Parts: sequence; structure tokens; C-alpha cells
Amino acid sequence: MVPSEIQTVLDGFTARPAELAAAGAALLVVLWTLSWRMTRTVVTIAHEGGHALVAVLVGRGLTGIRLHADTSGVTHSTGAGRGPGVVLMFFAGYVFPPLLGLGGAALVAAGHSDVLLWLGVGLLVATLIHIRNAFGAFVVLVTGAVLGAVAWWAPPQWQAGFAAALCWFLLFGGLRAVRELQRSRRRRRTTTSDADQLAAITHLPGGMWTVVFGLTGLAATGAAAWIVFG
Repeated sequence: MVPSEIQTVLDGFTARPAELAAAGAALLVVLWTLSWRMTRTVVTIAHEGGHALVAVLVGRGLTGIRLHADTSGVTHSTGAGRGPGVVLMFFAGYVFPPLLGLGGAALVAAGHSDVLLWLGVGLLVATLIHIRNAFGAFVVLVTGAVLGAVAWWAPPQWQAGFAAALCWFLLFGGLRAVRELQRSRRRRRTTTSDADQLAAITHLPGGMWTVVFGLTGLAATGAAAWIVFG
């Protein structure tokens, strides 16, 4: 017998085919290697934006963001090398894309897709100000132009579908990014990841931080599914 909470979500799937299609399209883009390589930078923008936002909120000096063609990125800030503020800054990167996706899903479910799109444009403009390389400026401009074009010209139903797909992409993409981090650390391809930086600061295992990133993403995805389909 299916628990009532799960049955409610299953009923929501069948009652909202458009939202389900948006989630399915986003999942396909994230799972297909070619499309993931072409779109992963969007997750990187959100990732580095999370670092930058928290760096400013905890009083650090934000000196720049760089986005690279291999879909990696780095955020530079000045301030103490240890302390709660630094921990929060490094922690923010991998959890920011799914948390953005969750917040966006709440806006879409409430019928405010246009607000989400214009908010995204605003965040990208704020990010562009701190970009310090040509490729980074290019991808932020292109991403902002796409969001702005949909928000300005697309009819409401297309805005809602695009916004929903974007939210699910951030949620699923955030989870895949954590999975890639786990594989990279397992193969010892990186010793400077956010998880490694947190391990050096807190003396807690980097693997534990990777698990926390993943659990946060899963929780955000589950909460988004409940909001949209529950």
C-alpha cells in the first residue's frame, strides 16, 4: 500500500503534465553528456555566484569571478583564511544551485515565472560586474540575454515552461556536479575543491562535506517536487 504522502505526489505528477514535462526535459539535458557539457556553465555561474554572495554577506572583499571554458570557475575574495565566514563561503558553492532551483520552483508554482526570470537577469547583471575574464563575461551575457528575451517576448505559458525547466535544471545539475566532485576526489584529480578547502579549515573529512552537499541537493529536489506536485 502506497503511503498517502507519496500517493499525493504521484497524483500531482498526472495532474500537472506540463510541469512533469519540464522536469523530464531538464533531467534529459543533465543526464545526456553532450547537452550537459554545453549547459553546465549555467550551474557554474550559480555555484560561483553563491561563493560571491556569501563572501559579501560575511564581510569579505569580493575581488572577482572567473569562469572557464572547461566549465570550472573560481571566486576571489580577501579576508581571513579561517573562521565561520570562510566556511560558509566555501559551503555555499555546491548548495547554491539547488537552493536557487528550490526558490525558483516556489515562484513558478505560485504563478510568478516572470518574477523569477527578471530576478535571474538581475543576479546575472550583478555577477557580470565582478567577472574578470572574457569567456566569463561572454557566457554571463548570453545567459542573461536568453532569460531576458524569454521574460520580455515569450507568452506566459512559454515563460512558465522555460522557468520550470530552468529550476529543475539547477536542481538536477547541482546533484550531478556533486557527483562529479565525488568522482574527482576519489580519483585524486583535485586537492583544491570546496570539499578539500573545507576539510583543511574545519579538520573534518572532505568526503563528509561532499555528502552534505549531496544531501542538501536531494533535500532541495524533494522539497521542490512537493511544492510543484504535492
